[in-house]
Amino acid sequence: INKVDQSYGRAYFKAPYAELPEGHYELKFRVTVYEERNTSSNMTMETKSKSIKFEHTLSKETLAFLPFVDDDEHSEVRIEDAGPRSCWTVQDLGDWGYILMGAELGGGRETAMLTGGAAGIPAWWMAFISLSLSIISLLIIYPVMYKVYHQDADDILSRNHIVRLVHDTVESVGEQLGIEIDDDLFKTEVRELSIDIMVPYQNTENTLSDSSEVRAELLRSLLEEFAIFRVFKPVQLNVRVIGDGQMVDFDSGVGVGSRGEEKDLSVEQQDYSSFFSELHSLSRIEDDVRDSLDLFFTRRSDVEMTGAVVTSDDRVVFVSVIFRPTQRFAWLRFNKTSTQIKDELYRFIHERNEDLLGSQELVVKTRNEVSTLADRSGAGRVERRSQQDDDRIVAVAKQDGLGGRVLQTKFLGDTLSTVEYMANEKREMINKWGFWGLIFFVWIPFMASGVLVGAMLGLLSRMQFMRVLLATLIGGSIASITWAYTAEGIVKFMHQYKLEVFIPLVIGVFILMAVLHIRSTKMRRQTELFEDTLLDNFHADIVAKYGDQ
Repeated sequence: INKVDQSYGRAYFKAPYAELPEGHYELKFRVTVYEERNTSSNMTMETKSKSIKFEHTLSKETLAFLPFVDDDEHSEVRIEDAGPRSCWTVQDLGDWGYILMGAELGGGRETAMLTGGAAGIPAWWMAFISLSLSIISLLIIYPVMYKVYHQDADDILSRNHIVRLVHDTVESVGEQLGIEIDDDLFKTEVRELSIDIMVPYQNTENTLSDSSEVRAELLRSLLEEFAIFRVFKPVQLNVRVIGDGQMVDFDSGVGVGSRGEEKDLSVEQQDYSSFFSELHSLSRIEDDVRDSLDLFFTRRSDVEMTGAVVTSDDRVVFVSVIFRPTQRFAWLRFNKTSTQIKDELYRFIHERNEDLLGSQELVVKTRNEVSTLADRSGAGRVERRSQQDDDRIVAVAKQDGLGGRVLQTKFLGDTLSTVEYMANEKREMINKWGFWGLIFFVWIPFMASGVLVGAMLGLLSRMQFMRVLLATLIGGSIASITWAYTAEGIVKFMHQYKLEVFIPLVIGVFILMAVLHIRSTKMRRQTELFEDTLLDNFHADIVAKYGDQ
């Protein structure tokens, strides 16, 4: 070998191996240094030698049978030296730690492990990152979940208690609203997923609210009662007006205060002089009330009146107002409820027209033009069958504190409800096998069995706090270690048999499986949550008793 670089004393030698047959070889290097101009002189330094073992293989592409893939043989050398492997710096491992966390949050533990294995990340580091993420999730989210879902055995309401609470609440609200509940058709069904309530009622001469307001008031009162007893199960409330009073128009006032009984025919012979006298006084009252309405909204800069109806008879002065906020970003800045506006308007009208009202009762009804049933009922969280359908919704009682409000945001609320549904599906197994069953559940892959699902499952199975925490940590640790070394083995196998092209495909398949599993679970839950059998039976019973209405 001749010296080719005088500056650095480097020498180069090429040893082609393409023509060698397949097999194992050993390449030996020996360096002997003499004086430059006297090769017969003694050596100036000790002879140095080095040997490298390598394997020479000939192979074709795995997909060589395809017309657009090169089918020529490829010669490859793999060094079998057992020396030190490539070194990962602390910075590199830290950067890949964030990538692995994102992959696990997006596609699950399996996706993260295969991604790291394909990049050559050491298995011990992948296991450490996965376990750290599990521990962080448990220590932050599990105590909050425990606070929300855990109840002592003495504090839990049984099905009979819930049915009785619903009945008493509906009866109480019915008396306040002046409606008559049909007890024969009234139903309450307590399911694993929700509490379904069917309320048929009749309007009376004292009814001053339409069905949407009745539903909102019933739902508000029920959710307040459930919040007191820490019942945070979704509530699905359906109301229906039955009988002769269902044609009353509460926005225009037509039919308000009328009686359902037939009038005596003798009214045709009554004296109309008193009628016209009363009509004049009632007209004056209505005009003054309208003036008060205009003045009230003129003085306010945060709301404006978009519609109003004032009607009266000898008993009641009925005021129906539709308003809307005028502030920018009213959904964020406008914090007054329709009830607060109603109370302020009632006091304003009553103070200005107290002499004219006399013995007549002033009834004020207000409605925010942009409000929804969720706003009027004060629910902590609502779910809809579809974005356009406001009739089929379920509502959850509002939870107190910052933690409760955070858990009832749309993202965390949907996530926890899905986790709870998955946990309920495996609840029977944990009830049977207990602590060891929970460890096995969290450990075994392909069961959607992460630590959060396991923690929720332990809560639903009434296990102690520390036992659930210990079982999920043990199961999560075993799962992280198992999957880290399994993924490393899968990647080595693919490299050995020239299947590297399938690694991105496998990772994509795992991500797709995770997305499809979550999507299918949400769809199954929604289908079961908004199941129509009870509602169809409710309407069928109404038709059987009252006929088509």
